[in-house]
Amino acid sequence: MELTAEQRTIRDVVREFAVEELREGAQEADKTETFPEDLWDGLAELDLTGLTVPLEYGGYEADRVTYALVNEEVAYGQLAVATALSVHCLATSCLSEFGTDEQKEQWLPEMATGRPVGMFCLSEPEAGSNPAEMSTTAIREGDEYVLNGRKQWITNGQRGEVAIVFAKTDPEDDGSVTQFLVPKSTAGVEVGKKEEKLGLRASDTTQLTFDDVRIPAENRLTAEGRGLSAAFHILTGGRVGIAAQAVGVAQAAFDQARTYAHEREQFDAPISEIQTIRHKFAEMATQIEASRGLVHEAARQDDAGEDNRVTAAMAKYFASEAAVDVANEAVQIHGGYGYMSEFDVERFYRDAKITTIYEGTSEIQKEIIARGVLD
Repeated sequence: MELTAEQRTIRDVVREFAVEELREGAQEADKTETFPEDLWDGLAELDLTGLTVPLEYGGYEADRVTYALVNEEVAYGQLAVATALSVHCLATSCLSEFGTDEQKEQWLPEMATGRPVGMFCLSEPEAGSNPAEMSTTAIREGDEYVLNGRKQWITNGQRGEVAIVFAKTDPEDDGSVTQFLVPKSTAGVEVGKKEEKLGLRASDTTQLTFDDVRIPAENRLTAEGRGLSAAFHILTGGRVGIAAQAVGVAQAAFDQARTYAHEREQFDAPISEIQTIRHKFAEMATQIEASRGLVHEAARQDDAGEDNRVTAAMAKYFASEAAVDVANEAVQIHGGYGYMSEFDVERFYRDAKITTIYEGTSEIQKEIIARGVLD
């Protein structure tokens, strides 16, 4: 699709930031498992932490195509940072779309500046792909709700300060899931240990536990029982962002492999002249362009007010699987060097896998697609 002049400009600005700032130090952040807060501040200076915040609250209020472009370019630089940004945007999206005027005025202006950092708390240890099975509860007691339960795989778990939490107002009713805003400083909120992960090591992932956490009733974001529909609506947009991130990782791996193939010589010629290597690049380039096309179409449908659930699932499924394939081939093209941690493709290979899992596994995306085309 044809991008507008503004969309091309923001894409190019973020690409420059990704290459000059995000890529620099990514290996060290991955090795030390330390989130680069200075780069988060850099994203804030570019107004990217306010991507899904309305203009009236100091945000960027990006259209979905722009949102996808930003996600792709940030992931091109460092997927761990892109993941932190996308989850922060999930939280601001929940507030923007479902919050009251008072809630928006209280939280969105500061969140648009990147502080406080947002969290999105849906998954649980025993409830991942089917969130209706969650056990976290929020029981009404007068003018308060009392939250009890655990949330798993929470991005920004350590550094985040405000959580969007989904809980049942009736423990026996799967249809009672409701959405709440919970400051992490509230008594009874406990942060678990930082998870050790295959990839995304610079992004902090933890468990959050709620032990008799009392929040005022006005912290409820949706009517009781409307939480899951709200979550699925927000996640459809989020999946387009994750698909775009997968494209960014794939493009980064492709570019690194292409540079290496031109420089590396075997049999008295660059390996880029070997037919089997050339065919790898043909396949990789096709996968990337097809992925990007699906992402842009899903984003365009959203901007046009069309039902994009199936296309978003297609984009998430195809782009994430393609990212794994492309990163795998990039390692193979590097040969033994691709297996060494000092080469970026090794990190791309580890990072790419998560895009097939979070915000809906590939298996869940295929089920959504199947329902859309068959039922």
